[in-house]
Amino acid sequence: MNRRTVLITGATQGLGRGIALVLARRGHHLLLHGRDRARLDAVAAEAARCAPDDPTGSAAPGGDPRPAVRTYLADLSDLDQVHDLAARVRAAEPRLDGLVNNAVAGGGAEPLRREVSRQGHELRFAVNHLAPYALTRDLLPLLTASAPARVVNVASMGQEAVDFDDVMMERDYEGLRAYCRSKLAMIMATFELAAELKDTGVTVNTLHPAHLMDTEGVRAYGLTPAVGVNEGVRPTVRLLLDPGLDGTTGRYFDRFTDARAHAQAYDPEARRRLMALTHRLLAAPDRPGD
Repeated sequence: MNRRTVLITGATQGLGRGIALVLARRGHHLLLHGRDRARLDAVAAEAARCAPDDPTGSAAPGGDPRPAVRTYLADLSDLDQVHDLAARVRAAEPRLDGLVNNAVAGGGAEPLRREVSRQGHELRFAVNHLAPYALTRDLLPLLTASAPARVVNVASMGQEAVDFDDVMMERDYEGLRAYCRSKLAMIMATFELAAELKDTGVTVNTLHPAHLMDTEGVRAYGLTPAVGVNEGVRPTVRLLLDPGLDGTTGRYFDRFTDARAHAQAYDPEARRRLMALTHRLLAAPDRPGD
């Protein structure tokens, strides 16, 4: 087994924490992201306790045989912090073999209350689509230098077509619908980025990990969890590590099955419009309150 260095966003709870602990037990180097320092330090300590001393049997003489666990604090609802996070990772890490874009804004405890990001974008669209896309793009120099490398975008079977006349859902807002639109946007961006990165050694895939996992977001919206978090950990880790998926890119998986996403994900014009909007929003210099 070759140790890989993997960055996991939203690693302090739920699916992200579960992925971190599994990778730690397998001896991989972990870069853990969160927005709460106390929770981030707690999961980092937990992962460090799980790590074997030297799973490869090939620690360099005089080197530390234990896998590394490092933490990165950032609020992904602020694009400035997203870019800063990527810059810190690029400056500190010699390689990056995997990126799991897991951090999520769910339907919310008050689903009829529309929230916005630091830059004034609808919050679910910002956290679930703009942030992972911006982070991935900013980390591409490190990912391509480390190739073969994998990007795994954690999406959902809950998908709803993006309304290009009201992308930020300023009319008839509802949190779960916003979540479903943002997750479809993530899937569409996955397909576009995978095509762009063909032959670079960097693969980009997305998945629905499990239905109604027992997470804080599911409970906050008022839904009853149907399965434990480990049900989502297994298919996500598979996309990240399975040698049988070498070279597989631009695919949407329903857990372990290569599946079809919402029809809009395969509409070239819709994808073109989404990416033009995405690039415009990421390039926008104006910030509310500046």
